[in-house]
Amino acid sequence: MNDPDDEFSAFTQGANRVLGSPVRLLSGTLIYVAVIFVVSTIGYITHGWPPGDAAYMVLLTIFSVGYGEVRPIDTTFLRLWTTATIVLGCTGMIVLTGALVQVFTLFQFRQLLGIDKMQTDIEKLKDHAIICGLGRIGVQLAKALTEARHPFLIIERNPAKVEDAKAQGWLAMVGEATHEDVLRLAGIEHARVLASVLPDDAANVFITLSARSLNPKVQIIARGEAPTTERKLFHAGADKVVLPTHIGAERIVELILYPATDAAIQNAEHMSDTRRFLHDIGLDLEVVTAVPKGALTGASVGEAERRGAGAFFIVQIDRANGQSIQHPGEDVNIEPGDSILLVVRGTRLSAGAIFGVPATPVKQGRAYLG
Repeated sequence: MNDPDDEFSAFTQGANRVLGSPVRLLSGTLIYVAVIFVVSTIGYITHGWPPGDAAYMVLLTIFSVGYGEVRPIDTTFLRLWTTATIVLGCTGMIVLTGALVQVFTLFQFRQLLGIDKMQTDIEKLKDHAIICGLGRIGVQLAKALTEARHPFLIIERNPAKVEDAKAQGWLAMVGEATHEDVLRLAGIEHARVLASVLPDDAANVFITLSARSLNPKVQIIARGEAPTTERKLFHAGADKVVLPTHIGAERIVELILYPATDAAIQNAEHMSDTRRFLHDIGLDLEVVTAVPKGALTGASVGEAERRGAGAFFIVQIDRANGQSIQHPGEDVNIEPGDSILLVVRGTRLSAGAIFGVPATPVKQGRAYLG
């Protein structure tokens, strides 16, 4: 059984191809009539007629006005030439009239369906983003790109969702993003980035393959549900792969391990900007608390950074008594209750966890020293 959405998509694509033909017919017929006019006029001129009389004669003939002969048609050449002008010129004018009627009907029909405006808007797009799928992630992407005033186009197979998108002022089209024809209509050749965010891993892989073959330079960001899909998406040509489930779990763990980070970032706007900048170069900010009898409580800043093996470095220490030490030296000791601002790299979930780990007793002889 055929999918109604696929049939609707095929209909709109077929309509565009069929409705585009009257314009091509009109252009071709205009060229044809112009050639007949010029050639026929030259024929009369070569037989001794003035250019003005020759052009006027041809004009009356091809438009079938029958106003009268400008000059006597008294030779065999002129009779044959006039006959050819009548046959070819009048035929061209009949076809031209039909093409004009079709074009006028075409524009009215396209305006009625809204096809013309949508296609015109799509053709204007350059360096835009293409969002494949209007689920929860697709909607959030559309809202964020709207706020950033970045041009984008949504491809969605569900007509109801497309109508909702248009109601919000978003440029959207009905289609199956796995079809190359749909990607071409969406302007994939001129797009800067494509985000394939469907909940179907197989569809995202196929879209990635198709988009990469149509535009080798486009940046492709693909969504993956199963961790095993990540490698397949990269192999298909994706530049970035996002695993929403993994990101969600990582964020929850981050809130568990670093509850003070959000408060510190939200209370200082410049900190939020700094975090975004660091994130672009693969770093991040985290705030940890030195617990009593923790593994690094009592240690110096230099010792803590050495124990971290380069996973972080300390940029600020806020004491429980209100004292704030920015850019602390290596000899500054970490005290219980200190709030420590870290710049971390690598796996940030484990980078600062050492501050919350209890100190390991040190064995000396037969005794353990806490």
